[in-house]
Amino acid sequence: MSETVKVSVLIAAYNGGTYIAKQISSVLSQLGAEDEVIVSDDKPDGDTYAAVEPFLSDSRIRYIHGPAKGVDANKEFLLRECTGDVAFLCDQDDVWLDGKVERVMTAIKGGACCVLHNAYITDEYLNKSGKTLFEDRGAKTGIMHNIIKNCYTGACMALTRQAFTAALPFPKNLPMHDQWLGLVSEKVGRVELIDEPLLLYRRNPGSMTGGKTSLIQKITWRINIAKNILTFR
Repeated sequence: MSETVKVSVLIAAYNGGTYIAKQISSVLSQLGAEDEVIVSDDKPDGDTYAAVEPFLSDSRIRYIHGPAKGVDANKEFLLRECTGDVAFLCDQDDVWLDGKVERVMTAIKGGACCVLHNAYITDEYLNKSGKTLFEDRGAKTGIMHNIIKNCYTGACMALTRQAFTAALPFPKNLPMHDQWLGLVSEKVGRVELIDEPLLLYRRNPGSMTGGKTSLIQKITWRINIAKNILTFR
């Protein structure tokens, strides 16, 4: 990969007004002049725009309306919209720690097509829980491992254009877009795990992901994603 690499930071937003300004600030301080941040708002009549508007004088920020078909569709939309060589997936309510972009890009330039880094799990006020995401998820590479117990967390992932383009379009009925992106990356190149926490991963009552699912639904999801990745060309 050449020395000049454009980074795209992709934020799928939905009523993100409470936390998104702090997240954007933590991102912008680590980007170069030619990089971009795209905020795709799936609820334009919500409170996201008011929080993002003060940043729009920065030419690196782009605010657009999302497809309003859920978070997975919004992430796929963002991947198609971005112009960078490397896409950093980004949640609206976390905070990037200093050095995240530099550390991840070192791994990318070293030949990884996908990087997954660790994160500190916090409460809604960014108080650390004492546990990291890798400890919580049992993070390791391997297709079967990540079909059974997924450790790919979008907020902690960055992918080369080769990797994320290969994953498009997303198959129907995906359990999680980040799981699919990680599994495809394992098929097309090398995934590198960084044990160092590079993010404050906020768990709060307003998170877009989470919630209880039935055992039957979990089994169905795993069968579906296994079929898709095993038949991936």
